[in-house]
Amino acid sequence: MFKMQREEKQLDSALEAIIMRVNDLKSAIAAMIFKLEHEYETLNWPNFLDNFALISGHLTSLSKILGHDKAPNLRNLTVLPLRLSPEKDEELLRLTEGRIPTFAHDLVPDYLRTKVEPQAEQKMMQLEAKAANLNYETSHKQVAQYTKVINHVWDIANKAREEWESEAGSRATQAQTSSTADTHALVAAVGMGKGLKSDSVQMVQSGVNSVPSGMIVGRPGNQQQTPGQSLGNPPMGQMTKAPSTIKTNIKAAPQIHPYR
Repeated sequence: MFKMQREEKQLDSALEAIIMRVNDLKSAIAAMIFKLEHEYETLNWPNFLDNFALISGHLTSLSKILGHDKAPNLRNLTVLPLRLSPEKDEELLRLTEGRIPTFAHDLVPDYLRTKVEPQAEQKMMQLEAKAANLNYETSHKQVAQYTKVINHVWDIANKAREEWESEAGSRATQAQTSSTADTHALVAAVGMGKGLKSDSVQMVQSGVNSVPSGMIVGRPGNQQQTPGQSLGNPPMGQMTKAPSTIKTNIKAAPQIHPYR
């Protein structure tokens, strides 16, 4: 009697732990399906792998619980319906989250099935018979060919990884020849005048308007401009003459008396 009670307690605790793990697994699968159906435009590969890893973790935990030494062997247990009714059962509907409204005679064989469906069982039997009729040489060739394909894909992945790592290392070792901050400052100064002071603007304008000494001003009637002479117009009534650079030597002619 005491042994039966202990086995019942172990069974209850094991079933409770199994139900918790199954609910976690169900929630993870539902979240992944929701993302695939509604967030497929923004879903990336790392997030998908995270969800898949979460599902794999729940499956591993469930397998550990089922394979534990203290866990009861569920294969030796049988589930029997205690009451069948065609009427709607609210408690059953709540427990099954709205999937099973009634526990009738036509639904019990499907819900309490301990074997796969007849169509799936027939398909599995056909595959098992095909595998049993396959000789050793043919199966060995297929396994060798499959291994060759896997090794080829593995080599391609490793080669791509080595190339990526070498490119990343070469980029890291290259000396930096530019400054991002200076580039942004130059673009802001050219495009929006950011950082330019009024003194520098006046200097630039005065440098554009000034003309170096010794150059000819393009005005009709003006002579060559000498150093130190302003470029502006002279005041009214005061005309200045530019000194000539040509030297002349004029000699006086001898005076001849007209009556000599």
